[in-house]
Amino acid sequence: MKSEIATDTTDELEAFRRTTREWLEANCPSEMRRPATSEADICWGGRRFTFQSEAQKQWMQRMAERGWTVPTWPREYGGGGLTRDEAVVLQQEMAALGCRPPLQNNGTWMFGAALLKYGSEAHKREHLPLIARGEIRWAQGYSEPGAGSDLASLSTRADVHDDHFVVNGQKVWTSFADQCDMIFCLVRTDAAQKHTGISFLLIDMNTPGVRTRPIRLISGKSPFCETFFDDVRVPRANLVGDLNAGWTIAKYLLTHEREMVSSIYERRAPPPLGRFAVERVGRDALNRLDAPALRTAIARFEVDEAAFRAWLAMFGAQSDIGEANPAVPSALKYYGSELAKRRNDLMMAAGGSDALEWESDRSEQGVLARTWLHSRKASIEGGTSEIMLNMIAKRLLGLSGT
Repeated sequence: MKSEIATDTTDELEAFRRTTREWLEANCPSEMRRPATSEADICWGGRRFTFQSEAQKQWMQRMAERGWTVPTWPREYGGGGLTRDEAVVLQQEMAALGCRPPLQNNGTWMFGAALLKYGSEAHKREHLPLIARGEIRWAQGYSEPGAGSDLASLSTRADVHDDHFVVNGQKVWTSFADQCDMIFCLVRTDAAQKHTGISFLLIDMNTPGVRTRPIRLISGKSPFCETFFDDVRVPRANLVGDLNAGWTIAKYLLTHEREMVSSIYERRAPPPLGRFAVERVGRDALNRLDAPALRTAIARFEVDEAAFRAWLAMFGAQSDIGEANPAVPSALKYYGSELAKRRNDLMMAAGGSDALEWESDRSEQGVLARTWLHSRKASIEGGTSEIMLNMIAKRLLGLSGT
């Protein structure tokens, strides 16, 4: 669906850029033009979410009214109806002003895309507008204690009983499950089949028999949970797609998850590394960063990061015309994960001894150290780097793999 302004030519796209810039300047509160420094600064949405400020609430609501929390979704489901080019312009103009993303969660990142492709019309009408307005937050019920990287070995069972399923089992690493309203879940509906015995089910977290338990991490934060299902009754209408056809939906959703993980710092607008390092290390007599080895490492990183951004843009353009290789998100996820870790390594190096402080005002309560620890999971979540390399070998390079 097209936006209100046709963008068939460069001139029309520039007109869209001007009106977008004017609107952002008039509507983005100044408080929302500073980078997020913690999870608390991110607007996750959902029934249990508490806004950190009136500015955060205004920003999310104003963007949602235009459909720009999910700019490329169709308007009838709460989206902005923008073309890919228009969405890129919107992202560029937001970055130029330093605007924070107005809303971030699994619904906007990946579940909505899967529902647009595989959901019934009733599913789309019921769930997508709530996601777009930030009124509901979704958890992802994929990994299990015995089925992480080998996801198809999952054992959480859903037995059919007339008009409902009865679900029993356990999920793990369910991010923020204790704060979510709903969970999209892979369940075993045919024990005799591996990939073709899995279904995709939508479960209300308030249903009797659903409970969560946080997992404490070394960073001191706890975004992950274990989620348990004990005789949970789920309406048959909450099945997405056909019975035992959930694996196809799961694979499609995973491509969006890997694209999301790979581009995570694009959305969170991290500070330029060079500027960050100069503020902490200082300049030499030639006005350069006064640390030659670090200067070289940052230059190499920023070249690689620019190439990665170009790769992301190319993948998006190829997706629009149906020519994207479905294995590319695995490569993007692998490379984006490595970049995330490299960025944090360099920030720690620039921070010096201050970066090692865990609890003090000088270190802002250890924000660098905690963020560095948090970044280590980038090559594990959404599929480990080892799994990604195996998929790249088999599906992109045509090798036998392991």
